[in-house]
Amino acid sequence: MTAPSHHLDLDLARKVLDAQPFSRLVGARITAFGDGGATLEVDLREELQQQNGFAHGGVLSYAADNALTFAAGTALGPAVLTAGFSIQYVRPARGRTLVARASVVHAGRRQAVVRCDLLTVDDEGAETLCAVAQGTVLPAAG
Repeated sequence: MTAPSHHLDLDLARKVLDAQPFSRLVGARITAFGDGGATLEVDLREELQQQNGFAHGGVLSYAADNALTFAAGTALGPAVLTAGFSIQYVRPARGRTLVARASVVHAGRRQAVVRCDLLTVDDEGAETLCAVAQGTVLPAAG
């Protein structure tokens, strides 16, 4: 039996993301997709901050969850669901843009384990690690 051909590319990933009303609300965009990885970006406008001016932890969790799932989709196919993930906040997220870079650590037929680094980018383009997430993604039941 040969591995299934998933016919996934960046344009399709962008269409899938745009079909998510919450992703549109947050203003998320996919900037890289394929070969076991995905990158999701969110501009950190004021509405996405908590009371101290940092990006809200829920925004970081959202970005990690979606980046993990999209990265897993490159290995498992387009119909996937997050089974669970954990996130460790390293430092407050402050900057112009949040970048969630996810990559598949291991993929089998039944699940993928994926890691995601969450970084902020400042006005000069410098990146700062603010959180790390890891999750398990499963193929959706057909």
